[in-house]
Amino acid sequence: MITAAVVATDAGLSWDLVRDVRQMFAYPFMVNAFRAGTIVALTAGATGWFMVLRRQAFAGHTLAVAGFPGAAGAIWLGLGATYGYFAFCLTAALIIAAIPGAGGAAAGRAAESATIGTVQAFALACGFLFVSLYKGFLGGVNTLLFGSFLGITDDMVLTLTAVAVAVLAVLALIGRPLLFASLDPAVAAAAGVPVRGLSVAFLIMLGSTAAEVSQITGTLLVFTLLVIPAATAQVLTTRPALSLTLTVLLGLLVTWAGLTVAYYSPYPIGFFITSFSFGLYLLARLAVGAHDLLGRAARVPRMTGAAA
Repeated sequence: MITAAVVATDAGLSWDLVRDVRQMFAYPFMVNAFRAGTIVALTAGATGWFMVLRRQAFAGHTLAVAGFPGAAGAIWLGLGATYGYFAFCLTAALIIAAIPGAGGAAAGRAAESATIGTVQAFALACGFLFVSLYKGFLGGVNTLLFGSFLGITDDMVLTLTAVAVAVLAVLALIGRPLLFASLDPAVAAAAGVPVRGLSVAFLIMLGSTAAEVSQITGTLLVFTLLVIPAATAQVLTTRPALSLTLTVLLGLLVTWAGLTVAYYSPYPIGFFITSFSFGLYLLARLAVGAHDLLGRAARVPRMTGAAA
Protein backbone atom coordinates (compact mmCIF):
# COMPACT_ATOMS: atom_id res chain seq x y z
CA MET A 1 0.00 0.00 0.00
CA ILE A 2 1.32 3.44 -0.96
CA THR A 3 1.67 5.91 1.86
CA ALA A 4 2.22 9.65 1.79
CA ALA A 5 5.54 9.26 3.60
CA VAL A 6 6.86 6.88 0.93
CA VAL A 7 5.79 9.21 -1.87
CA ALA A 8 7.36 12.20 -0.14
CA THR A 9 10.61 10.28 0.32
CA ASP A 10 10.79 9.14 -3.30
CA ALA A 11 9.80 12.51 -4.74
CA GLY A 12 12.10 15.49 -4.72
CA LEU A 13 12.01 18.98 -6.18
CA SER A 14 14.69 20.09 -8.60
CA TRP A 15 15.41 23.18 -10.67
CA ASP A 16 13.88 21.44 -13.70
CA LEU A 17 10.17 22.21 -13.33
CA VAL A 18 9.18 20.32 -16.48
CA ARG A 19 10.96 17.21 -15.26
CA ASP A 20 9.31 17.46 -11.85
CA VAL A 21 5.84 17.73 -13.40
CA ARG A 22 6.50 14.79 -15.71
CA GLN A 23 7.75 12.71 -12.79
CA MET A 24 4.66 13.54 -10.74
CA PHE A 25 2.28 12.59 -13.53
CA ALA A 26 4.20 9.38 -14.22
CA TYR A 27 2.32 7.89 -11.27
CA PRO A 28 -1.20 6.72 -12.21
CA PHE A 29 -2.48 7.58 -8.72
CA MET A 30 -1.42 11.22 -9.21
CA VAL A 31 -3.18 11.37 -12.58
CA ASN A 32 -6.34 10.06 -10.92
CA ALA A 33 -5.85 12.45 -8.01
CA PHE A 34 -5.76 15.47 -10.31
CA ARG A 35 -8.73 14.20 -12.28
CA ALA A 36 -10.76 13.63 -9.13
CA GLY A 37 -9.59 16.89 -7.59
CA THR A 38 -10.62 18.87 -10.67
CA ILE A 39 -14.06 17.25 -10.75
CA VAL A 40 -14.58 17.85 -7.04
CA ALA A 41 -13.39 21.47 -7.21
CA LEU A 42 -15.78 22.27 -10.07
CA THR A 43 -18.77 20.73 -8.30
CA ALA A 44 -17.92 22.15 -4.88
CA GLY A 45 -17.38 25.61 -6.34
CA ALA A 46 -20.80 25.75 -7.96
CA THR A 47 -22.80 24.27 -5.08
CA GLY A 48 -20.70 25.97 -2.42
CA TRP A 49 -21.41 29.39 -3.91
CA PHE A 50 -25.15 28.86 -3.53
CA MET A 51 -24.65 27.32 -0.08
CA VAL A 52 -22.84 30.41 1.22
CA LEU A 53 -25.39 32.68 -0.44
CA ARG A 54 -28.23 30.73 1.22
CA ARG A 55 -26.42 30.75 4.60
CA GLN A 56 -26.51 26.96 4.84
CA ALA A 57 -22.85 26.43 5.70
CA PHE A 58 -23.80 24.56 8.89
CA ALA A 59 -25.92 22.18 6.83
CA GLY A 60 -23.03 21.61 4.43
CA HIS A 61 -20.68 20.83 7.29
CA THR A 62 -23.14 18.36 8.80
CA LEU A 63 -23.67 16.60 5.47
CA ALA A 64 -19.91 16.21 5.20
CA VAL A 65 -19.63 14.86 8.75
CA ALA A 66 -22.32 12.31 7.86
CA GLY A 67 -19.88 10.87 5.36
CA PHE A 68 -17.59 9.68 8.17
CA PRO A 69 -19.98 7.04 9.63
CA GLY A 70 -21.02 6.19 6.08
CA ALA A 71 -17.48 5.38 4.98
CA ALA A 72 -16.58 3.67 8.27
CA GLY A 73 -19.78 1.60 8.19
CA ALA A 74 -19.21 0.58 4.58
CA ILE A 75 -15.68 -0.59 5.38
CA TRP A 76 -17.00 -2.49 8.41
CA LEU A 77 -19.48 -4.28 6.12
CA GLY A 78 -16.79 -5.04 3.56
CA LEU A 79 -18.04 -2.52 1.00
CA GLY A 80 -16.30 0.35 -0.73
CA ALA A 81 -16.12 3.58 1.24
CA THR A 82 -17.62 5.50 -1.70
CA TYR A 83 -20.97 3.74 -1.25
CA GLY A 84 -21.05 4.74 2.40
CA TYR A 85 -20.18 8.36 1.68
CA PHE A 86 -23.07 8.81 -0.73
CA ALA A 87 -25.59 6.73 1.24
CA PHE A 88 -25.13 8.63 4.51
CA CYS A 89 -24.68 12.10 3.00
CA LEU A 90 -27.84 11.77 0.93
CA THR A 91 -29.77 10.32 3.87
CA ALA A 92 -28.71 13.26 6.05
CA ALA A 93 -29.73 15.65 3.25
CA LEU A 94 -33.21 14.10 3.11
CA ILE A 95 -33.56 14.34 6.91
CA ILE A 96 -32.71 18.05 6.84
CA ALA A 97 -34.96 18.60 3.82
CA ALA A 98 -37.88 17.02 5.70
CA ILE A 99 -37.92 19.93 8.18
CA PRO A 100 -40.95 22.18 7.45
CA GLY A 101 -39.73 25.52 6.15
CA ALA A 102 -36.08 24.43 5.89
CA GLY A 103 -34.03 27.00 4.03
CA GLY A 104 -36.87 29.50 4.11
CA ALA A 105 -38.19 31.78 6.84
CA ALA A 106 -36.45 32.53 10.13
CA ALA A 107 -38.56 30.00 12.06
CA GLY A 108 -37.73 27.33 9.50
CA ARG A 109 -34.04 28.14 9.73
CA ALA A 110 -34.15 27.87 13.54
CA ALA A 111 -35.75 24.41 13.36
CA GLU A 112 -33.27 23.47 10.65
CA SER A 113 -30.27 24.46 12.81
CA ALA A 114 -31.51 22.43 15.77
CA THR A 115 -32.06 19.32 13.66
CA ILE A 116 -28.75 19.78 11.87
CA GLY A 117 -26.88 19.89 15.19
CA THR A 118 -28.64 16.72 16.32
CA VAL A 119 -27.84 14.90 13.08
CA GLN A 120 -24.21 15.98 13.25
CA ALA A 121 -23.70 14.73 16.81
CA PHE A 122 -25.38 11.40 16.06
CA ALA A 123 -23.36 10.97 12.85
CA LEU A 124 -20.04 11.44 14.64
CA ALA A 125 -21.05 8.98 17.36
CA CYS A 126 -22.02 6.37 14.76
CA GLY A 127 -18.74 6.88 12.94
CA PHE A 128 -16.63 6.06 15.97
CA LEU A 129 -18.92 3.13 16.79
CA PHE A 130 -18.34 1.61 13.34
CA VAL A 131 -14.60 2.13 13.68
CA SER A 132 -14.59 0.31 17.04
CA LEU A 133 -16.73 -2.54 15.65
CA TYR A 134 -14.36 -3.15 12.76
CA LYS A 135 -12.26 -6.21 13.67
CA GLY A 136 -9.50 -5.66 11.15
CA PHE A 137 -6.87 -2.96 11.01
CA LEU A 138 -8.50 0.32 10.05
CA GLY A 139 -5.48 2.53 9.55
CA GLY A 140 -7.40 4.98 7.42
CA VAL A 141 -9.34 6.81 10.13
CA ASN A 142 -7.18 9.89 9.60
CA THR A 143 -7.77 9.54 5.87
CA LEU A 144 -11.54 9.45 6.39
CA LEU A 145 -11.37 12.55 8.57
CA PHE A 146 -8.62 14.59 6.91
CA GLY A 147 -8.39 13.25 3.35
CA SER A 148 -5.82 11.65 1.07
CA PHE A 149 -4.96 11.78 -2.62
CA LEU A 150 -3.69 8.19 -2.58
CA GLY A 151 -5.72 5.20 -3.69
CA ILE A 152 -8.10 7.03 -6.05
CA THR A 153 -9.02 4.45 -8.68
CA ASP A 154 -10.34 4.78 -12.22
CA ASP A 155 -13.74 3.56 -11.02
CA MET A 156 -13.84 6.28 -8.36
CA VAL A 157 -13.05 8.92 -10.98
CA LEU A 158 -15.88 7.63 -13.17
CA THR A 159 -18.29 7.70 -10.22
CA LEU A 160 -17.27 11.24 -9.29
CA THR A 161 -17.65 12.32 -12.93
CA ALA A 162 -21.15 10.87 -13.20
CA VAL A 163 -22.28 12.54 -9.97
CA ALA A 164 -20.68 15.86 -10.95
CA VAL A 165 -22.36 15.88 -14.36
CA ALA A 166 -25.75 15.16 -12.76
CA VAL A 167 -25.34 17.83 -10.05
CA LEU A 168 -24.07 20.52 -12.43
CA ALA A 169 -26.77 19.74 -15.00
CA VAL A 170 -29.53 20.12 -12.42
CA LEU A 171 -27.90 23.25 -11.03
CA ALA A 172 -27.78 24.76 -14.52
CA LEU A 173 -31.49 24.06 -14.96
CA ILE A 174 -32.63 25.51 -11.63
CA GLY A 175 -29.87 28.08 -11.13
CA ARG A 176 -31.88 31.21 -11.96
CA PRO A 177 -34.96 30.46 -9.81
CA LEU A 178 -32.68 29.10 -7.07
CA LEU A 179 -30.80 32.41 -7.04
CA PHE A 180 -34.10 34.29 -6.76
CA ALA A 181 -35.31 32.01 -3.95
CA SER A 182 -31.97 32.33 -2.15
CA LEU A 183 -31.97 36.15 -2.19
CA ASP A 184 -35.61 36.66 -1.15
CA PRO A 185 -37.64 33.49 -0.42
CA ALA A 186 -40.83 35.38 0.46
CA VAL A 187 -40.93 37.42 -2.75
CA ALA A 188 -39.94 34.36 -4.80
CA ALA A 189 -42.78 32.33 -3.28
CA ALA A 190 -45.25 35.15 -3.99
CA ALA A 191 -44.05 35.17 -7.60
CA GLY A 192 -44.87 31.48 -7.96
CA VAL A 193 -41.34 30.10 -7.59
CA PRO A 194 -41.38 26.61 -5.97
CA VAL A 195 -39.16 27.65 -3.06
CA ARG A 196 -39.73 24.46 -1.04
CA GLY A 197 -38.97 22.17 -3.98
CA LEU A 198 -35.84 24.13 -4.86
CA SER A 199 -34.65 23.91 -1.25
CA VAL A 200 -35.05 20.12 -1.20
CA ALA A 201 -33.36 19.73 -4.59
CA PHE A 202 -30.45 21.89 -3.48
CA LEU A 203 -29.94 19.94 -0.26
CA ILE A 204 -29.78 16.70 -2.26
CA MET A 205 -27.20 18.26 -4.58
CA LEU A 206 -25.28 19.56 -1.57
CA GLY A 207 -25.28 16.08 -0.02
CA SER A 208 -23.93 14.58 -3.26
CA THR A 209 -21.23 17.25 -3.42
CA ALA A 210 -20.26 16.72 0.23
CA ALA A 211 -19.88 12.99 -0.45
CA GLU A 212 -17.59 13.81 -3.39
CA VAL A 213 -15.44 16.35 -1.57
CA SER A 214 -15.07 14.07 1.48
CA GLN A 215 -13.07 11.63 -0.59
CA ILE A 216 -10.41 14.27 -1.27
CA THR A 217 -10.31 16.56 1.78
CA GLY A 218 -11.75 14.17 4.37
CA THR A 219 -15.08 14.62 6.12
CA LEU A 220 -13.88 17.24 8.62
CA LEU A 221 -12.35 19.56 6.01
CA VAL A 222 -15.08 19.61 3.37
CA PHE A 223 -15.67 23.23 4.45
CA THR A 224 -12.43 24.03 2.68
CA LEU A 225 -13.80 23.64 -0.85
CA LEU A 226 -17.48 24.25 -0.11
CA VAL A 227 -17.12 27.47 1.89
CA ILE A 228 -13.78 29.27 1.64
CA PRO A 229 -13.54 29.81 -2.17
CA ALA A 230 -17.16 31.02 -2.25
CA ALA A 231 -16.66 33.27 0.77
CA THR A 232 -13.49 34.70 -0.80
CA ALA A 233 -15.20 35.40 -4.11
CA GLN A 234 -18.19 37.05 -2.44
CA VAL A 235 -15.81 39.31 -0.50
CA LEU A 236 -14.21 40.46 -3.76
CA THR A 237 -17.37 41.04 -5.83
CA THR A 238 -21.14 41.12 -5.48
CA ARG A 239 -21.82 40.40 -9.15
CA PRO A 240 -23.32 36.87 -9.24
CA ALA A 241 -21.81 35.62 -12.51
CA LEU A 242 -18.33 36.95 -11.74
CA SER A 243 -18.48 35.73 -8.15
CA LEU A 244 -19.53 32.22 -9.20
CA THR A 245 -16.79 32.04 -11.83
CA LEU A 246 -14.18 33.27 -9.37
CA THR A 247 -15.32 30.68 -6.81
CA VAL A 248 -14.75 27.83 -9.25
CA LEU A 249 -11.35 29.18 -10.32
CA LEU A 250 -10.19 29.61 -6.72
CA GLY A 251 -11.34 26.07 -5.91
CA LEU A 252 -9.35 24.68 -8.82
CA LEU A 253 -6.29 26.72 -7.85
CA VAL A 254 -6.14 25.58 -4.23
CA THR A 255 -6.91 21.96 -5.17
CA TRP A 256 -4.14 21.75 -7.76
CA ALA A 257 -1.71 23.56 -5.45
CA GLY A 258 -2.65 21.29 -2.54
CA LEU A 259 -2.19 18.13 -4.60
CA THR A 260 1.20 19.30 -5.86
CA VAL A 261 2.55 20.21 -2.42
CA ALA A 262 1.08 17.07 -0.83
CA TYR A 263 2.94 14.97 -3.40
CA TYR A 264 6.23 16.25 -1.98
CA SER A 265 5.12 16.07 1.66
CA PRO A 266 4.08 13.33 4.12
CA TYR A 267 1.28 15.50 5.50
CA PRO A 268 -2.45 15.28 4.64
CA ILE A 269 -3.69 17.04 1.53
CA GLY A 270 -6.58 18.53 3.50
CA PHE A 271 -4.13 20.65 5.50
CA PHE A 272 -2.57 22.19 2.39
CA ILE A 273 -5.85 22.87 0.58
CA THR A 274 -7.24 24.46 3.75
CA SER A 275 -4.11 26.56 4.33
CA PHE A 276 -4.02 27.87 0.76
CA SER A 277 -7.75 28.63 0.84
CA PHE A 278 -7.50 30.44 4.17
CA GLY A 279 -4.51 32.43 2.92
CA LEU A 280 -6.44 33.60 -0.15
CA TYR A 281 -9.41 34.56 2.03
CA LEU A 282 -7.20 36.66 4.30
CA LEU A 283 -5.59 38.36 1.29
CA ALA A 284 -9.03 39.15 -0.13
CA ARG A 285 -10.16 40.64 3.18
CA LEU A 286 -6.98 42.72 3.45
CA ALA A 287 -7.24 43.90 -0.16
CA VAL A 288 -10.87 44.98 0.21
CA GLY A 289 -10.12 46.65 3.55
CA ALA A 290 -7.15 48.54 2.08
CA HIS A 291 -9.24 49.60 -0.93
CA ASP A 292 -12.02 50.94 1.32
CA LEU A 293 -9.50 52.75 3.54
CA LEU A 294 -7.81 54.41 0.55
CA GLY A 295 -11.20 55.37 -0.85
CA ARG A 296 -12.20 57.08 2.40
CA ALA A 297 -8.83 58.83 2.61
CA ALA A 298 -9.23 60.15 -0.94
CA ARG A 299 -12.72 61.51 -0.19
CA VAL A 300 -11.61 63.52 2.86
CA PRO A 301 -9.46 66.11 0.95
CA ARG A 302 -12.24 66.60 -1.63
CA MET A 303 -14.81 67.22 1.12
CA THR A 304 -12.42 69.61 2.91
CA GLY A 305 -11.82 71.55 -0.29
CA ALA A 306 -15.53 71.79 -1.02
CA ALA A 307 -16.22 73.11 2.49
CA ALA A 308 -13.53 75.75 2.09
